[in-house]
Amino acid sequence: MTLLDQYQAFAQYNQTMNQRIFEICAEISDDDRKQDRGAYFKSIHGTLDHILLGDRAWMNRLAAKEYPLVKIGCELFADFDEMAKARIDLDTDICQWTADMTDEWLLTDLTWTTTIDGTQRTQPHWLLVSQIFNHQTHHRGQLSTLLNQAGYDVGVTDLPRLVM
Repeated sequence: MTLLDQYQAFAQYNQTMNQRIFEICAEISDDDRKQDRGAYFKSIHGTLDHILLGDRAWMNRLAAKEYPLVKIGCELFADFDEMAKARIDLDTDICQWTADMTDEWLLTDLTWTTTIDGTQRTQPHWLLVSQIFNHQTHHRGQLSTLLNQAGYDVGVTDLPRLVM
């Protein structure tokens, strides 16, 4: 297995889990999705929105996309249906992007200026691609807890059971 294989599997997993979570969230009222549940991004909706924002920011840097962004802590999508559509589109883009990746590109560096503190950083692409998937998984874990507390089960989340 190569890093390319791994990232393609992660992209497929990401797409599968996001689809599952958004299907569950579509059953929840807007008020319940937006209820402050004491999470870092307050609500189920806020956490979904943050994951989408993070993915867009990294795709803008790494895949030369031009997704609209907002500052962290600001809402990207107030409307759930618009957010769900944007999530589907972005997951499709991420799957295609990982399919088009090369080993050579992964070994090169990216230099960018962070939007959080304005610091310029240089790090290898492979590390930053790993960050995208790590960030998604971290916050989907929070979503699993929030959904479970609200009485919804996301089911099995194990990578080997959902990919390939």
